[in-house]
Amino acid sequence: MHFVDPSREVLAETLLAAGPNAPTLCEGWQTKELAAHLYLREHRMSAALGAFIKPLAARADKALEETAQKASTTESYAKLVRAFRAGPPRLSPMHLKAVDNSANLSEYFVHTEDIRRASDRWAPRALDSDYSDALWAELIKRAAILYRGVDLGIVLVRPDGPRHVAKRAPVSVAIVGEPCELLLHAHGRTGHALVMYEGQPDAVALLESAEIGL
Repeated sequence: MHFVDPSREVLAETLLAAGPNAPTLCEGWQTKELAAHLYLREHRMSAALGAFIKPLAARADKALEETAQKASTTESYAKLVRAFRAGPPRLSPMHLKAVDNSANLSEYFVHTEDIRRASDRWAPRALDSDYSDALWAELIKRAAILYRGVDLGIVLVRPDGPRHVAKRAPVSVAIVGEPCELLLHAHGRTGHALVMYEGQPDAVALLESAEIGL
């Protein structure tokens, strides 16, 4: 099943409900910056590559700042969100379903929760089991990269049984949680992910202080 399109709808609705100046879990970003990021990564290749290619980073940051500034009013912000909601242009690689799924399935879930969980009152969403399984599949593809900065072995454990060894080392910590919560933890939202740790206290402390995610 293809979950990206409904995930885009949920993210767009969450952005619109929050308005342009709501907090997010992305450091330094309000919702208008997050909306600008989501739009630009699909409409400007330099913005999409700026996080990975240093010479493009300054240009990408400037484009994001300018786009967010233009979206500071309720009307202009809604227009930007509608443009994101409409999907990538035909010439964008993300117009291809395979690329769209790979690039956006995790991205859209994480950023939706970046908005929801930045507020004082939030509750985890009840997700369809197929959607949870799709998030789990995406997580295990990227777990080794996301936990590369951790000087420990990492084992991801679902409450219903499946386990995945993300990284091997003499000392390991198991991170236990639903796939969506494990995904948030792996993307650095450690303080807002509903997970439990199993391991030696010093190893758990090391994990809690480690840099996780991209």
